[in-house]
Amino acid sequence: MRGLMWVLAVFALAVGLSLAAHLNDGYAILVFPPYRAELSLNLAVLLLIAAFVLSYLVLRMVMHTLRLPLYVRHFRLRRHDAKGRAALLDALQTMFEGRYARAEKSAGKAYKLGQAPALSALIAARAAGEMRELERRDEWLARSASHDKDKDAHQARLAVQASLLLDDRRYDDALGVLRELSASEPKRISTQRMLMKAHQRLGHWDEVRRLAAALAKRGVLAEVAATQLRITAQIEALRQQAGDAAGLLECWQHTEDKRDARVARTAAQLLIAIGDCRRAHEIVATALDAEWNEDLVLLYGECLGADVLAQIERAEKWLKSRPRDRALLLTLGRMCLAQELWGKAQSYLEASLSEEPSRSAHVALARMFERIDKPEDANRHYRASADQGLRE
Repeated sequence: MRGLMWVLAVFALAVGLSLAAHLNDGYAILVFPPYRAELSLNLAVLLLIAAFVLSYLVLRMVMHTLRLPLYVRHFRLRRHDAKGRAALLDALQTMFEGRYARAEKSAGKAYKLGQAPALSALIAARAAGEMRELERRDEWLARSASHDKDKDAHQARLAVQASLLLDDRRYDDALGVLRELSASEPKRISTQRMLMKAHQRLGHWDEVRRLAAALAKRGVLAEVAATQLRITAQIEALRQQAGDAAGLLECWQHTEDKRDARVARTAAQLLIAIGDCRRAHEIVATALDAEWNEDLVLLYGECLGADVLAQIERAEKWLKSRPRDRALLLTLGRMCLAQELWGKAQSYLEASLSEEPSRSAHVALARMFERIDKPEDANRHYRASADQGLRE
């Protein structure tokens, strides 16, 4: 519609000018001594307009000719920039596709063309690292470092460098880089993940627990995974104190999940190893009160303290609520056997076997019959234990 209006306007103007020229009888005299020329006014106006248009076109041509080198330079720069962007985009795409050789090549091309040199060098370093071309990887990292003048480029290089160091299992070096990286942005998720991995490999379990809790709070780490990491960290922290009674007790005091069966079992085993059966029994009993666990029940009878009868009494209280628990019956049988309560030991062990046959119960009965001088019964249970072992 707008185009049609312009056409109509031009035609109207042409008609108006034609009518004005037809009604105009004036003339113009041009004097160039000793010459004199008379022209129709309409012709003179047309000549002036033509001269103006011609002058304008000539001037534009001259200006365009003078600016031609600048236009050519700008065109080359635009083409150079377009090639660099295309190479960088290809490097990113092939990097995500896992085509690392092409990614490094495209990133190198983008780097040569000056397209985001810090980023291009980082992509090339990452690709070279994936191909285990360590020398080329380090060269690209050095090139990236020479261009990370601004904060963002510097942070990106540190992140890539830390990731590559973790891949190389150089956890101490990675931790140093990550500390520098987290100094400016301590809550960055990727940094916290890498920090947790580095601390985990280095055995810094307190830091692992702290970071796992922080990531779980932000919803980045699933609650189940965070709990598993926390439990693992507590178990490993306890194991680091193996053989050190004071350190083990102090670590246990700072343990959060004392009632967790896995944590309690580890602490009890370590205490049993240093001869502290009393504390081991208390830890096991507290954990069993929170959650029944067969492994803890069996562990309860592995270390006999100064008052075995008190241990038996506590186990018998548990038996009232769990009269058919195979592991509890086996543990009671072993403890009674240690106290030479032959009748009770035989009763508990046979009851355990009636619930579920096990090699451990057969061996315990065989040893009991040996001690009370019943070799035939002992041999029968030894054979049964061997058969059960084959089945298990």
